[in-house]
Amino acid sequence: MIVEVQNLTKRYHGKAAVDDISFDVKPREIVGFLGPNGAGKTTTMQILAGFLPATGGSVKVAGFDVFSHSLEVRRRIGYLPENVPLYTDMRVCEYLRFRGRLKGLGGARLRSRVSAVLEDGGLTDVHRQIIGSLSRGFRQRVGLADSLLAEPELLILDEPTVGLDPNQIRQIRNLIRSLGDRHTVLLASHILHEVEMVCNRVLIINRGQIVASDSPGKLVGLLRGNRRVVAVLRGGTPENVQRLLTAVPAVVNVSCEPQGEWLLCTCESQKNSDICEDVFRVVAANGWTLRELREERRNLEDVFAEVTAEDTGNGLPLNGGMAS
Repeated sequence: MIVEVQNLTKRYHGKAAVDDISFDVKPREIVGFLGPNGAGKTTTMQILAGFLPATGGSVKVAGFDVFSHSLEVRRRIGYLPENVPLYTDMRVCEYLRFRGRLKGLGGARLRSRVSAVLEDGGLTDVHRQIIGSLSRGFRQRVGLADSLLAEPELLILDEPTVGLDPNQIRQIRNLIRSLGDRHTVLLASHILHEVEMVCNRVLIINRGQIVASDSPGKLVGLLRGNRRVVAVLRGGTPENVQRLLTAVPAVVNVSCEPQGEWLLCTCESQKNSDICEDVFRVVAANGWTLRELREERRNLEDVFAEVTAEDTGNGLPLNGGMAS
C-alpha cells in the first residue's frame, strides 16, 4: 500500500475534526476524497502531507511513518494545496528550477524535469512570465507543475481545478487521469462530475468520519430510493395521465408538470423494477404523443447528498473498501 491510515484522529480544543478513520490507497490508484466544508477532508490531507500533527492514530506513506520519518515521507509526496503558495516576483521557469533544487534535483535532471512539467502543465508559452502577472488558473498550473517535479510516488491534490475555465479543467482532468500510470493520486474536489470521470475509487468523509468507500459506479448502485422514469408527452390532461400511469404495476408515485403544451411526467418505481416498457404501452394505448422517455441516471452527486444529509447521521453503510 502507498497510503495506510489507521485510527487517525485530530482534535481542536477537544472537538474532533477527524474522528478515528482508517483507509488504504493502493499503488497507482486515483482516489477521490470528498466531503462537505468542515468535514475533515483538508485536515486529513494536511496530516498526510506532514503539515499537521495528529492527535492519535498512525499514517504511513510508502511504508514510512508520517510522524517519525517526516523527511522520508515528504520526499515521496507531491502536494498541491487549495491555495497555492508561490513566489509571485519570480518567473515561472525560475520558480520551478528553484523548487527543483530544494527537492534535490540538479544539472541535466533538473533541466529535464522542468521542461517536462512545463509541457504537462500547459505552461510552455508562459515560462518566462512573472508569476504575479498570471491568472489564477495559470498559477494553479504552476503549483501542479511544482508538485510533479520530483516524480513523487504520491500526489495529494486539494482542489486542483480551482480558478480554471472549462477548457483548462478538461486539460487538467486528462493530465490527472494520465498521471495514474506513474503515480498514486489522492484528489479532493468539489466538482463531483470531475471526480466521477477521473477516479477509480471515492472516499466520502462527513463529520470527521468516512461514510462511503468504493468505486463511483458501485456507490451509485448501492443508493437507496426509487428509480425514476421521465416521460414528456402530449394528448391527455394532467389528472388523467397521472391516474393511468399510477396504475402501472410497480409504480409508486407519479407527478405531472405542464410545460406549455407538453406534460413532464416523473414516474417513481420500486428500485429493482424497470417500468419504461409499461409506461410506453400506456402512452401508445391512449394515443398520446411521446417526445421523450428516459430513466433518470443517478450519479456521484446523489451519493454525496445522501450520505452527507443531516438526517442520516454518519451516512449509509456504503463501504466497499477498507474504511471506518
